[in-house]
Amino acid sequence: MAGLHSSLRPTSSSSTPSSRLLLLLTLLPLSLAALAFVLQWRGGYDDPVARWPGLMDDHHHDRDMFPGMDKSAPIRTTSINCADVLSQKRTPTFPYLRGWNFEYGSDLQPKICITTSTSAGLEQILPWMFYHKVIGVSSFILFVEGKAASSNVSKVLQSIPGVQVIFRTKELEDRQAKSRIWNETWLSNFFYKPCNYELFVKQSLNMEMAIVLAREGGMDWIIHLDTDELVHPAGTREYSLRELFANVPQKADMVVFPNYESSVERDDIKDPFSEVSMFKKNFEHLPKETYYGNYKEATRGNPNYFMTYGNGKAAARIIDNLRPNGAHRWHNYKKTPMEIKLEESAVLHYTYPKFSDLTSRRDRCGCKPTKEDVKRCFMLDFDRAAFIIASTATEEEMFQWYREHVVWTDEALKLRLIMKGILTRIYAPMVIIQGLRESGIFTSVIESAQENPLKDTFLSSVESLNASRVDKFKMVSSRKMGKHIETQANTRNILAISDTDLPAIPPLSPPSMEDMHLDT
Repeated sequence: MAGLHSSLRPTSSSSTPSSRLLLLLTLLPLSLAALAFVLQWRGGYDDPVARWPGLMDDHHHDRDMFPGMDKSAPIRTTSINCADVLSQKRTPTFPYLRGWNFEYGSDLQPKICITTSTSAGLEQILPWMFYHKVIGVSSFILFVEGKAASSNVSKVLQSIPGVQVIFRTKELEDRQAKSRIWNETWLSNFFYKPCNYELFVKQSLNMEMAIVLAREGGMDWIIHLDTDELVHPAGTREYSLRELFANVPQKADMVVFPNYESSVERDDIKDPFSEVSMFKKNFEHLPKETYYGNYKEATRGNPNYFMTYGNGKAAARIIDNLRPNGAHRWHNYKKTPMEIKLEESAVLHYTYPKFSDLTSRRDRCGCKPTKEDVKRCFMLDFDRAAFIIASTATEEEMFQWYREHVVWTDEALKLRLIMKGILTRIYAPMVIIQGLRESGIFTSVIESAQENPLKDTFLSSVESLNASRVDKFKMVSSRKMGKHIETQANTRNILAISDTDLPAIPPLSPPSMEDMHLDT
């Protein structure tokens, strides 16, 4: 029995190693945690969050962010009021990254210019502009009217280095009325028509002026974008537009970015750039069998695969004799440009992302809400249908139509189309813009413009400034001006070059099922 009991008693040689190992595993993490606490308490630990101004102020409350974007409430209930944006006082903080102060006059190549015609407010223009600065855009040429031309908004825009603001003054319109374009044929199909056609002419001729300004500024490339569009330089190692253009072959004159269309998932979007992450891919980036095989599901009863245009936007190398060819393309007076189309990069088009877009577009056009009259005013089928609904339906009926035709509420359909590659998630713009907002750049720019008394003096002389700058340009602006223009053909050499008078390329819908046999 003594032998039995002795065999069952644990020996010290077998228990000691396991006990020591257990003790070591217990003490090691506790020791590391204690060391980290001591280092942080003594200031020896560099907390990355502390590098971001305003991010940890006041115990995480009242952060220094873009006005109208208070995170204490859900985004969907936040209202964006430009007047509130300009009136709020906050401590200015400017860095996006530590030590980066946006040196716009740097020698980095190539130099890229974006031009736009806009009537938007700061809540849309500032995120749009600084996002493109982050990815490598050097200069902006803004043709402003409406809200964008108001003193509060334009004062802020003019205070930003690398930004040129062109107001729609009478002097500018008079100068534009003498443009050679009125006597050329490539844009003539869009003259003397209202709404989208008139805007198309105005955009094209603002682009003509922007070419000259961009060349004066030493730019290498120029892109025309609307302020509801963001360039997505996918496929570049550093998510950089500058890197993308640096790799374009020298023989290429134009780079075409296929566009992706926003696919909103809620009916209460307030800030599309920060709330929309799902996009429908362009047919150029899809296999034909995938595109046509899922066309009906992806269209969801709308007239076309995309609600609006599907032929992308283009960037042009700034060379001699460059001219616009409508808002979506560029051309040349002496040759047919050599263009390349990108396989990964795209323009993200945030189209109809807010319910209020239905009425705002309606209010900008005075056409009759009939099927015949809307053809005179709008180029695309969905825009025509949206205008009729916004002009004839009740608020409740409009809302229901918006949810059925714009908002993606069917989770199973979304998942199915994501798996097939029709829909895709893109988060980079959202992350960049949110980082910019939290860094305080937007509020800093607004605050700086408010505190600079020299801006008021500058604004008071803007008409004379614009007038002096446009003396060297010959542009067009609106359909009304064109009716009073005397022909200039007898005082100008008409270039007899083939292909240079091809019609301007309007916004075009993607291929439909009727086009399928043409692609096979």
